[in-house]
Amino acid sequence: MNKSAGVLLGIVVAIGAISAGGAWYTGTKLEGVLQTSIADANKELQTAMVGSKGTATLELVSLDRQLFSSTAHYRVKGQGEMFGQNPDGVELLFVDHIEHGPLPFSRLVSLKWLPVMATSHYSLEKTPLTEKWFAATQDAPPLKGVVNIGYDRATSGNLELLPVDTALDDKSTLKFSGLNLDVSASAQAQKVKADGYMDSLTLTSVAEDQSPVKVELNGLTLASNLSKSSYGYYLGENVVELTSTKTTFGDKQSVMTFKNAEMKSSTTESGTNAAGRADYKIGEIALNDKALGSAQMAWSMKNLDIPSTLSLVQIYQSKLQPYEAAAAAAAAAGEPAPELNLTDAEQAQVKAGLETLLAAQPQVALENFSFTTPNGVSRTSLVVDLTKPTSLDLPPDQLGKQMIALLDFNLQISKPMISDLVTVQAQMQGQTDAKAVADQATATSNMVSSVAVGTQLATLDGNNIVSKLHYTNNQVDFNGQKMTVEQFVGFVMSKLGNAGAMQ
Repeated sequence: MNKSAGVLLGIVVAIGAISAGGAWYTGTKLEGVLQTSIADANKELQTAMVGSKGTATLELVSLDRQLFSSTAHYRVKGQGEMFGQNPDGVELLFVDHIEHGPLPFSRLVSLKWLPVMATSHYSLEKTPLTEKWFAATQDAPPLKGVVNIGYDRATSGNLELLPVDTALDDKSTLKFSGLNLDVSASAQAQKVKADGYMDSLTLTSVAEDQSPVKVELNGLTLASNLSKSSYGYYLGENVVELTSTKTTFGDKQSVMTFKNAEMKSSTTESGTNAAGRADYKIGEIALNDKALGSAQMAWSMKNLDIPSTLSLVQIYQSKLQPYEAAAAAAAAAGEPAPELNLTDAEQAQVKAGLETLLAAQPQVALENFSFTTPNGVSRTSLVVDLTKPTSLDLPPDQLGKQMIALLDFNLQISKPMISDLVTVQAQMQGQTDAKAVADQATATSNMVSSVAVGTQLATLDGNNIVSKLHYTNNQVDFNGQKMTVEQFVGFVMSKLGNAGAMQ
């Protein structure tokens, strides 16, 4: 044997020895790592299920440990109203083939030589609950994935939902292109990133009137970049984009399409306060190939005190959720609703939580809700600032005045936008006389304007019907008229009464 061959053989033997020793070490540590990960996952599941009518848990059923690999079985169990009517809930079983590190064979053959503790190959198992799903994927596991676990407990991998083309029942079918989701997380999931894509999904069924219904989704993109806050929940950005949707419905098989839909949300934390916003956009809305316009909506929230919010959530979970379930069950049985009983300590907790929450002066705002057509834009906005009243035991009218530090409302309805929508409606109804359609659109737009201005609930600003309301310090400014809250309520009631009499 020449010198070079001997060196090469020595390297191969060294790598084999290191790999075998590392695999043995990993095998001895694996169960503890899995149990810790499962405990962390259950904490996250508990947090994620807050406000939902159900619970979910993950457990390790068994672990068969070998030198270079192990096989684990897991059970995911969901119980409660959101998981159906079965009192025992639902169970999903997973099998996990785990390659021990530091150099799992599947990574070596894919030229990924960075050492890891383990590489997990998990998949859904067939059970009576999932056998139809397996049948739709020709008996291949319909949900599977790979996770690499680093020695620093960071993870990276992917989740895959296989394509499906199947009959759901004698009236419904589903065609699904499949979905791929890449996920990475730091140790203890302090930071999480996810990116996913689905090409298409088509669902066909029938409505209550037995008319066919078809829903088509195309080009779904998902992205999240999150970090765990000091209070244990996730902050960051989420994005959902959809290239197009198409819904076919009704006796006449009308077609509603949305294009370039987008949802973006973000949350931040500063000290004990949280803030967030959500933006929604639809680039194009059409009905039966007639363009209607585009839409946008933006919500925001700030100065939300975190400790008091979590305290109120705890009361909701422990008391209000069970009460809602009991009340619903009583109503279904035709029995009177049970009483909601809070102990003195719980009542004090609710009161203290509300006072602290309001003392932080939270703000909730509908920053923009707008609809745009070829010739006009209509929009509305609403901002509400809350503050702590002198007492939560005040009469409702006094409590409302003191709790609302500011309310600002703006509404703009475009007369040309009304004309555009009336024109599309007339064309869909089969009207072909262009002049008659235009006259009808103008008449409708003028009628809406006349009613709004005639009741003094709005003013006319060019081609826009406008209404503005500003409230602070028990003073209302409504379209330039200043009055007290009581005067404003009386004013609106009288105008609405007059409008009803006119009709």
